[in-house]
Amino acid sequence: MNPFIYIRGLRHADHTVFCVENGQKFYWDPVFNVRMPFSSGQQVKRSIIDDICTELETAPAAVEFVFGLNNKNGLDEKEVLSLCDPQYYDQIIGGWMSASQGGKSRTLKRRSPLSISAMRPLHPLLGSRHSENVSFDRSDKPELHKVTVRDIKGNLMSAEEIENLLDGTDRSLYRKWIPDNARAAGLFVYDVAIDLRTLFSVQTNQFEPEITQEKVEELKGKGWILSKNAFGECLVMPQEQRNKAIPAIAKAIINWRISSNQARTFSLMETLAVAISDNANTLAGAIRAKLVEDNEKRAKPIIDETAGAELFITLPCSGYIVTENESADALDKAVEKLTERMLAFDYENQI
Repeated sequence: MNPFIYIRGLRHADHTVFCVENGQKFYWDPVFNVRMPFSSGQQVKRSIIDDICTELETAPAAVEFVFGLNNKNGLDEKEVLSLCDPQYYDQIIGGWMSASQGGKSRTLKRRSPLSISAMRPLHPLLGSRHSENVSFDRSDKPELHKVTVRDIKGNLMSAEEIENLLDGTDRSLYRKWIPDNARAAGLFVYDVAIDLRTLFSVQTNQFEPEITQEKVEELKGKGWILSKNAFGECLVMPQEQRNKAIPAIAKAIINWRISSNQARTFSLMETLAVAISDNANTLAGAIRAKLVEDNEKRAKPIIDETAGAELFITLPCSGYIVTENESADALDKAVEKLTERMLAFDYENQI
């Protein structure tokens, strides 16, 4: 059985913000000369892992942030130390890195079994980044709100001094203009690759350790199974715990949502289609765009059920792409298919 599962999701975003740096983040497409709004793979991964923990009703592992005093008696950021404990679902799925300063203890690192792309436009011509000017306005009830003005020395100015300062101007102190707020809209895709070999396995090799020898012994005592995979000897999470986690992982990969950055710009970011395959190339064909040459360049989104991937098409998809087999339970079926594929893998007898 192929130890990899590949998923592509297609979503529609409308006038929203999903990754902020001076407004909506973007990168430049050199072929079509346009700005491409995006959500980083790290943000998508964080959203998926948050959904997994929520579904399983478990807390994420604690993280220790280390600081040190510098010569100016200020604080410098040092290392961030992880628990490196695969008993936490966010750790075994998200991976970890723990390296203490000065090499006081062994560096522990585990690569996540999920490889996740940025969420970006399906085609450079099918996503847009636009700007608007907004305001924070409390000028309708000035009697309720306080205004403080300081002079160049930091001293508070009196009401009379403020009135003299504003005399002859049209300046409002109860209204703040926030210019050039970038927003994103269009059709966006994200891709996920799942490495089933390491999804529920941690390596026991102490020459390149993922966990300490003490943790190895602890996990053995808690029923983790000693086995081998393509990378050597490993410990495998017990079946009962795997079977609990798999439906939550499948649901999160299909249904994750970005919950931050949207206080004023919420968008449903509804999923239009999901493609699942053990061949990454078929995903690119199943959900794609085609360039249309007429008076000006345009791109046409395409859902292709003959490309080799299993496709699950939702009802809203027909509003943007001509489809024939959309259904109300498409996402539920996608979760079922992904769950089925993950359950079918023999985690304990890989070699």
